[in-house]
Amino acid sequence: MNPLPDAYRDDIARAVETVRRGGVIIYPTDTIWGIGCDARNSEAVRRVFEIKHRADSKALITLVDSLAALERTVEEVPEVAYQLIEAAVNPITIIYDCARDVAPELRAADGSLAVRLTREPFSAALCRACRCPLVSTSANISGRPAPLDFGGIDPDLLGAVDYVCTSRRDEPPAAGASSIIKISAGGLFKIIR
Repeated sequence: MNPLPDAYRDDIARAVETVRRGGVIIYPTDTIWGIGCDARNSEAVRRVFEIKHRADSKALITLVDSLAALERTVEEVPEVAYQLIEAAVNPITIIYDCARDVAPELRAADGSLAVRLTREPFSAALCRACRCPLVSTSANISGRPAPLDFGGIDPDLLGAVDYVCTSRRDEPPAAGASSIIKISAGGLFKIIR
């Protein structure tokens, strides 16, 4: 594993401090820029919904940095999910049947939870340093296009959060959001996006 640049470490330290005190951040992920917080903190999750002007009936994605973190976040990881994660070339979000140890507001009406295991260095290091799953929803007002780079983020959003990460701002636009697959008990799956 390559060491993180000093600028990443300083940025991550500030983001972690914000997340740990219940704040909301904007940060670069393995796909597009995201709005995030501690996925276990109900008050912070509710703020994310408010900042995005998003109906709380629409579930949010949770980001983790390892299989161990995934296994702590959902009750069961079907074997097919491990295979999909291993084989995926591009980021993939999987909806699992039963969430655990996350804010109730993150769970869909059926108790499911969308989780993506990130391998991108910055967002993975951020998850590790926070020691919790992070909310990862696109940094846009609900109903508007998701920004593919930092420059596309609405200034109102930048002003509504508690910390905006400084790392990776000058990178070229992302390819877009992740694929989303729902996996049910018995390994049945459905492609959502």
